[in-house]
Amino acid sequence: MIELRAATPDDASAIAAIYAPYVATNAVSFESDAPNARQMRTRIEGSKNVYPWIVAVEGDVILGYAYAKPFRPGETHRFGVEVAVYAAGELEGKGVRRSLLASLVATLSEQNFTQAICTLMTPNDKLIQLYESVGFRRAGAYREVCYKNGQWSDIGLWQRELSEPANPPADLKSFSTVGVIRA
Repeated sequence: MIELRAATPDDASAIAAIYAPYVATNAVSFESDAPNARQMRTRIEGSKNVYPWIVAVEGDVILGYAYAKPFRPGETHRFGVEVAVYAAGELEGKGVRRSLLASLVATLSEQNFTQAICTLMTPNDKLIQLYESVGFRRAGAYREVCYKNGQWSDIGLWQRELSEPANPPADLKSFSTVGVIRA
C-alpha cells in the first residue's frame, strides 16, 4: 500500500534518482544538470520546516515526491509558493503524482499559504491535465524563454488559490505542526 509521509534529508539519494531522468531526457525540468544526493539533501534541509517535501512510499521504496518552495524571495511574497511533483518513470500515469500533488495542496492550505504557482514547459498535456485536476488554472505564459534539448519552449504558468487571503493574513504554520495532510 502506498503511504505519504514527510521527506527527510535521508531520502535525498532516492529523490535525486527519481529527478535525474527528468533533467536529462525531457523538457520537464528547467535544470541542465541533475543535482546529486548531497545537493538534494541541501534543498530538503533548506525548506526550514516551512515548505513541505512529501514522499510517496511503498515499504522502504520511494515512488515519488512533491515539494513547495518560495514563489519569489522577500517577505511580501511569503504567502505564495511554487510547487512541483515527480514520480519514478515507470509510475507516471499511475496516480502517484496526483496523490502527492493533492496532498501537497491540502498541506499548504492548512499552513495558511494563499496561492500555489506551477511553471511548466509547454506543450505538456499530461502535466497540464494533472495540475488542472487538482484545481490549478492557467494564469499566463512566457514565450520562448527556455532553451533546452536543442529547442525553445514556452513557460506556462498555472495558479491555484489555496485559501482566501485575509487582511491581515494569518500567520504561516510550520510543516511539522501541520504534518502531511492526505487529500
